[in-house]
Amino acid sequence: MAITRWLNQTVGFFVFFFLDILDFLLCFTYKTLDFFFESEWKPCYCSSPLKAQAKTRKIIVSERGEYSKVVSMTRTKIHFDEISDTLYSRGPSLLMRLSKLVSSVKCFNYKGLIMRGSVLESCDHIYKSKKKISSGNKKRLMTLNSTVVEKSTTTPRWSDCHCSFCTSWLSPSNKDSLFVKVQQPKDNKKAIDNVLFIHGFLSSSSFWTETIFPNFSCSAKSNYRLIAIDLLGYGRSPKPNDSLYTLREHLEMIEKSVISQYKLKKFHIVAHSLGCVLALALAVKHPGAIKSITLLSPPYYKVPKGVHGAQYVMRKVAPKNVWPPMQFGASLISWYEHLGRTVCLVLCKSHRMIDSLTRLLTLNRIRTYLIEGFLCHTHNGSWHTLHNIIFGSGGKLESYLDHVRDHMDCDVTIYHGGKDEVIPVECSYSVKTKVPRATVHVIPDKDHITIVVGRQKDFARELELIWQRSATTHK
Repeated sequence: MAITRWLNQTVGFFVFFFLDILDFLLCFTYKTLDFFFESEWKPCYCSSPLKAQAKTRKIIVSERGEYSKVVSMTRTKIHFDEISDTLYSRGPSLLMRLSKLVSSVKCFNYKGLIMRGSVLESCDHIYKSKKKISSGNKKRLMTLNSTVVEKSTTTPRWSDCHCSFCTSWLSPSNKDSLFVKVQQPKDNKKAIDNVLFIHGFLSSSSFWTETIFPNFSCSAKSNYRLIAIDLLGYGRSPKPNDSLYTLREHLEMIEKSVISQYKLKKFHIVAHSLGCVLALALAVKHPGAIKSITLLSPPYYKVPKGVHGAQYVMRKVAPKNVWPPMQFGASLISWYEHLGRTVCLVLCKSHRMIDSLTRLLTLNRIRTYLIEGFLCHTHNGSWHTLHNIIFGSGGKLESYLDHVRDHMDCDVTIYHGGKDEVIPVECSYSVKTKVPRATVHVIPDKDHITIVVGRQKDFARELELIWQRSATTHK
């Protein structure tokens, strides 16, 4: 065992050092290509926020802590979004450390901000000042940095897929809301319960609609309105280039597209992986509306005291190992912005061809909805969602679970595959320690996907029992 670990670390050192160099070179390659195709240099997270040269209406305000906030300024409003520090401080890259050592310079105080019309221009200097933030009697040291976001644009970038499926959201009727798939009883006048399904990372609503939706009993189909969504940046939902895909943005789109649109006052939630983070955040925001919460493979890593949550979770999810392959893939897309973009360029732009080849090679014997979910997204959306939601929630999930435990009485049920290599079973048991009333079901011989796919009939029945039990308990 010790030899295997030593071999993994030794090989990993050379492999990831090579990937550091490759990503460094790809940075300049994409800057050149972006300039050629889009007539402007595009910012990235290879350098610190101070060095980014994007003149937009968004600036970064960093606090002493594990995340920063993005301030969006308009004529009438100021919005705050939390962004994960893993976006621009992912180390330990040898090249990154060397670059920081060479480029470290003294910053001068920034003398002011120039407002021209509605555009807020920021300079390359850092502005440090003590500002009183009214949050009780607390005072926080705030630092104003230039931003690392792209100019507002709704058109796909040259490296994104331009097919009719991936750009369907650009029509005026679809631009401002998520794609929502609804299965409801024919008799709309009948009193029914609502169930919101939230998919995981690199997935889509098809994860639910192609598996368990057809397998619900006639009784369930006549008593429940089943609502599955494509999250912001995935499937047929909007994929805006100027979005940082923060928790606030994801939640607001769900509220606007589902809760407000369908006037939901009470509803059940079923969520998988990444969706579990959003489900818990929704529960905290709408505690009186939640009838039950069902979580599949929740990515809850108990963060030790005194440790930055986002960095800790990133190292747990993507520990920079070359073996097993699942961990190597997670490390590749988590640590390397430009290599991740290259993977998207090769695979996502080719998703129609991959879909056709899969159907041909299998003689059309399998449905390819998983390919649709896995490949129909943009690098901008997946990159920011990974860092701002999965990693960035590292320091927040504990408080969310505390809120569910102390201020809500809804049923909490957890399912986890016994052979899940993406998120370890310990994560579900950690949720149980935070919320003692939660019920944990570990399904032997099932992984991150087959916990649903392949056992959809059983899972549909299990969900029906959860909803029936919840109705009986809360009468």
